[in-house]
Amino acid sequence: MHAMPLPPRLKLVPPGAWVALAWSASTAFTFLARVRLPGEEAANEIAATQFYRWDGLVVLTIACALALLGSMWLHRRPLGALALLLTAAAFLTINLAAVAIQLAQFLAVDLALYFIAAGRPRRTGVAALCTALAVLVGWESLRLLRGWGIGTLEELTVALTAVVAWLLGDASHRTRAYGEKLRAQAATQAVTDERLRIAREMHDMVAHSIGIIALQAGAAARVVHTQPDAAREAMTAVETAGRETLSGLRRMLVALRHADQDQNQDRNRRRARGVAEADRLHPAEGLADLDRLAAATTAAGVRVDVHWKGARRQLPPDIDLSAFRIVQESITNVVRHAATPACRVTVDYLEEHVAVEVTDDGRGRGGTTDTGFGLVGMRERVALLHGEFTAGPRPEGGFRVTARLPVPATAATATVAA
Repeated sequence: MHAMPLPPRLKLVPPGAWVALAWSASTAFTFLARVRLPGEEAANEIAATQFYRWDGLVVLTIACALALLGSMWLHRRPLGALALLLTAAAFLTINLAAVAIQLAQFLAVDLALYFIAAGRPRRTGVAALCTALAVLVGWESLRLLRGWGIGTLEELTVALTAVVAWLLGDASHRTRAYGEKLRAQAATQAVTDERLRIAREMHDMVAHSIGIIALQAGAAARVVHTQPDAAREAMTAVETAGRETLSGLRRMLVALRHADQDQNQDRNRRRARGVAEADRLHPAEGLADLDRLAAATTAAGVRVDVHWKGARRQLPPDIDLSAFRIVQESITNVVRHAATPACRVTVDYLEEHVAVEVTDDGRGRGGTTDTGFGLVGMRERVALLHGEFTAGPRPEGGFRVTARLPVPATAATATVAA
């Protein structure tokens, strides 16, 4: 059986508040057990002589002050806070004239043991448990040395609850650590997969560019003597394609050099996805395909309004592809998570950058956290191109994804010259 998760508001309550509440409840229970309640012939417990006297009230006040101070210290000084709680439990037990520290007086200590074991390193949790058990043993040993009676069974019960509380906290700590490890591994794997996907797309882009270069060079060689103007245009196209390809490779190879990929695995993945060898020379997608993407998404039920700013121009293939992929992934997230009938895409061609923005008025992504890795992939794409990326809820509601990708000066100069 799986434990039911706490409501979000209860998760905001600090551990010290829970410990203080446990102390207050156990102290109230101690008093209720020593007064005759309605329907009872007598109280369940006999009150000690000093229970209602001024000295008993002073001891009670000191115990409560120590317990509340320990609750306040629990987050900053866990072992010091536990020492104060143990001292408070001993003071209150003295006030009751009991032969053993009662389970009710140890309830706040048990809860503190759970929080220490769950939220602190294991060494700290073990030290806290040993301290609590040492106090119990010391209490019984002191009474034996004084020749007083002891409550062995009661103290064993209290010790057992302390051990159980520590075990539960330690299990919670291990579960959380394991979950964080899995999330870190999944995020790392997502980044690696994204790098490999970018590498495959770069391979396709380079293969396409080399194919164009080969065709243009062949055409220039055939007409170089008969049509020199056509040959010159073909060689200019070869030069442009070569410069764009080299520029894209220069920006990407350094970031991708650690994402080595076995050729056999790559070939198997391509076969599984049904990618034919002939498709490698097909042009990669880019912002020119954005209207087609918007039309397909609108037909699927979510209207996509595309707004263009600035003078539209030809971008380097890797930047054009990355901008398109960011918009594509953002629209996919809107369809899956936003629960809204429309979203807005803005593409702004600036002098040295191209900026894309996708906004919606839906319910967002459940805060700033994201259970998937779409945002991780987009952030990785932008980082590889040395751009800027932001994603998060909008103050007025909904979600916003923005990316600014720098356009190399060589590409801008080539565009202006063309």
